[in-house]
Amino acid sequence: MADVVVIGAGLAGTECAWQLAERGVSVRLIEQKPSSRTPAQHSGQMAELVCSNSFRGAAIHNAVGLLKEEMRRVGSLVMEVGELHRVPAGGAFAVDRDKFSAEITRRIEAHPLIEVVNEVVDCIPDKRPVVIATGPLTSGGLADDIAAAVGAEHLAYYDAIAPIVSADSINFDRAFRASRYDKGGDAAYVNCPLNEEEYAVFVQALLDAEKVAPREFEKVRYFEGCLPVEVMASRGHKTLSFGCMKPVGLTDPRTGRWPHAVVQLRQEDEAGTAFNMVGFQTRMKWPEQKRVFRMIPGLENAEFERLGSVHRNTFVDSPKVLDDDLALVSRPGVYLAGQVSGVEGYVESAACGMLVGIKLAHEARGLEFSFPPPTTMLGGMVGHLREPNEDFQPSNVMFSMVPPIEGRRMNKRARRDLQSERALQDLGAWLTDVVESNDERNGSARTADRRLRSVPSG
Repeated sequence: MADVVVIGAGLAGTECAWQLAERGVSVRLIEQKPSSRTPAQHSGQMAELVCSNSFRGAAIHNAVGLLKEEMRRVGSLVMEVGELHRVPAGGAFAVDRDKFSAEITRRIEAHPLIEVVNEVVDCIPDKRPVVIATGPLTSGGLADDIAAAVGAEHLAYYDAIAPIVSADSINFDRAFRASRYDKGGDAAYVNCPLNEEEYAVFVQALLDAEKVAPREFEKVRYFEGCLPVEVMASRGHKTLSFGCMKPVGLTDPRTGRWPHAVVQLRQEDEAGTAFNMVGFQTRMKWPEQKRVFRMIPGLENAEFERLGSVHRNTFVDSPKVLDDDLALVSRPGVYLAGQVSGVEGYVESAACGMLVGIKLAHEARGLEFSFPPPTTMLGGMVGHLREPNEDFQPSNVMFSMVPPIEGRRMNKRARRDLQSERALQDLGAWLTDVVESNDERNGSARTADRRLRSVPSG
């Protein structure tokens, strides 16, 4: 029988299983696909990226960029495979989603200490320890059992999926290629400029379009970082032009000026055959999406590889129901990892799975373990799940999650540079004192100096 059971083969579950197996701990990884899928899932592969193909910012003075660099130094499977299948995205880190998921699947299935089982899990297994990494699409009896275990109602909101446009249907007589302030080369983004009149008509069309209504039993509670575009439009006429449609740093070659507003399309695949509409997650009905989005200059004849849709996300009130090791207080030995634990985003989910996997690998061998220090972005992310909060909300990582630099006046960029430098120094000490020393005592095959595996993030 496997030492640890992991439920869910998304980003958190595969990363967790990999960290365990690489340290000599056998894993039973249970995944409902391909025999059963949720409405938001389209692929039979593991680690499916159901929303954007972007892992967000790449530079380490960006919070998620720092998190990715920390993960690289620890030895993250997701980051290693992400580097192999990275696609142009300006200052962001984006991947070819199909190749990325296929490679994660191949590595997991080939690992001798990972047994992959395809079945639907309807309740929390009796086996301990068990890791629940079922993500934002947790459903059915398992969701009910988790709700019963935590003794509180699940909090639900919708993550919305943005459309993907076929590259050869874009009208480049109006659209132009550029990255904001020319960062990352001119191939990263396609930009569709709107003048003031076009913007006003477009915003009104978003407001007037027919929307998919939530089911009666579903409570709509949107995550602020992933609002449907029509919800943003409803907050005020100028909201989009200061949000996902902001034109700053993008000069229209036809006019020599910044447009009034702009819709950005980011490259979706390695070959550049498809582009996703950045920030345009939506719950408009599909015929309405085609009508409204074809009002955008450059997308008059757009062919959509995928239209937008919505899916439910469930997560627990982590500070109230999880202990300091990210296990359920009410059921010792039941750990949560990924979005169901209250982190938000692809990278954060993988990072959470990575830490839970390393923690359980140490525990399996009777070794002491502590999470990374709070000065690191990994530690700050865990701290967010632990810190008492009367209105806990999922969150992407932010620099506000780590302690500030005291005693010096400086601008934001300089402050973040120093916070990043401190984080990586403290992470190095943690790797040496906790992870590498324990791995050596455990006799695992992993290299002791993971820092040499670091890939510069810009």
